[in-house]
Amino acid sequence: MATPELISPRSPRVTAARKLARRASRTKERRFLAEGPQAVREAVEHRGPGGEPGLVELFTTVEAAERYAGIVDAARDAGARVLFAPDELIAELSGTVTPQGLLGVCRFLDTPFEDILAAGPRLVAVLAHVRDPGNAGTVLRCADAAGADAVVLTDASVDLYNPKSVRASAGSLFHLPVAVGVPVEAAVDGLRAAGSRILAADGAGPRDLDDELDARTMGGPTAWIFGNEAWGLPAETRDLADAVVRVPIHGRAESLNLATAAAVCLYASARAQRVRTC
Repeated sequence: MATPELISPRSPRVTAARKLARRASRTKERRFLAEGPQAVREAVEHRGPGGEPGLVELFTTVEAAERYAGIVDAARDAGARVLFAPDELIAELSGTVTPQGLLGVCRFLDTPFEDILAAGPRLVAVLAHVRDPGNAGTVLRCADAAGADAVVLTDASVDLYNPKSVRASAGSLFHLPVAVGVPVEAAVDGLRAAGSRILAADGAGPRDLDDELDARTMGGPTAWIFGNEAWGLPAETRDLADAVVRVPIHGRAESLNLATAAAVCLYASARAQRVRTC
C-alpha cells in the first residue's frame, strides 16, 4: 500500500470538510461526510449515473490505514485522494464519540424522482414529515433490507445527508435510489400514476395490517407513507392515501417506534409481493 499524504489540521481540505457539518455547505458543494469502514467501503464501490465513484476523498488515521488496508487501496484505485489525519481530527470531523479512523468525503447520491417513477418501482418508502435524522437513516436501512426499490424524502423531512442519517443508514444510502425534497402531494400523485397503491402507516389507522395481509390486498406495487414519530401523519397527508393502516399491537406495548413500524410494514409488503409472483 502506498503511503497516504499527511494532512495538516489547518489545511484548506480540512476546512472544507469541516464546513460539511452544515446543511447549507453540503447543499452548495453537493458533498457529505461518511464515517467508518462500512460506509467508506460502500462509497468506494458506488458509481453514479455517469460512472463517477461515490468517494471523493478519504481521511484516515495511521492505525485505520493498516487495519483497513484493502479499503484504503480500493479508495485510491477508485481515484479518491487519501490523506493521513490525526485521531483527534477524525473525531472532530466525524462528530462521533468513538470514530473508527476512516472518514470519506462523498458525492451526493440522490436520484431525480422522475427517474424512480420511470423504473416502475414495486415497493417504495415515503418519509413525510420525518424530522429525526437517526429515524430517517434507519428507515432507509430497513427499506434496503426489505428489498424496496426506492425511498422518497419529502420536502418536510430531514436532510438525507445529515451525519446522523448517514450513520444510521449503515451504508444503505449507497444501495438504492433516494429522491429528496419532493412535496408529499407530488410524491403520492406520481407513485399512484406509476401504478402503486398508497398506504399510510398510522397507529390509529382504521385498517389492520394483519387483515390486509389476510385479504391479500398487498401483493401489488405499494408505496408506504411514514410520518413523524412524535405526532404521526397529519390529516391532510392521511387523506392522500388509498388506505390508512395500523400495525397491530398484540401485547401491552403502547406503540412501536417509527423505524420498527416501517420495518414491519415494508417486510409485510415484500412478503405479499413474493407470494403473488410465486
